[in-house]
Amino acid sequence: MNWYLVAAGLVNLMMVTGHFAVGGKEYLKPMLNSQFEPVPKKVMHCVFHYISAYLIFSALALLLAGFGVFRHEDTSLLLKFIAINYAAFATWQIALALMSGISNPLKKMFQWTLFIPIAVLTWLGS
Repeated sequence: MNWYLVAAGLVNLMMVTGHFAVGGKEYLKPMLNSQFEPVPKKVMHCVFHYISAYLIFSALALLLAGFGVFRHEDTSLLLKFIAINYAAFATWQIALALMSGISNPLKKMFQWTLFIPIAVLTWLGS
């Protein structure tokens, strides 16, 4: 058992839960009910679910690898890929939040606080 990966997978599952519960209510529904062009609206709807799929599958991969379902040497590249993705997500979100002009941007755009531990724990477990 790889506790780093299990911990990363559990944080990822928390993110999946929040993505659907909070993200669906606070972001997806208002965006779908807003008045802007239908094509960009549908593209953003798709993007929400692209992220949904990535969050779910990365959580599953982390937990399966953490519980030893996959041999470690077979998953090393996948785990590093996941870690780098979450590090990039955190970096971009912090940068865009700071440039947004929103008051308290790092508090309101808080997902980076979950991306970083997933990235670090996954890298350590890889």
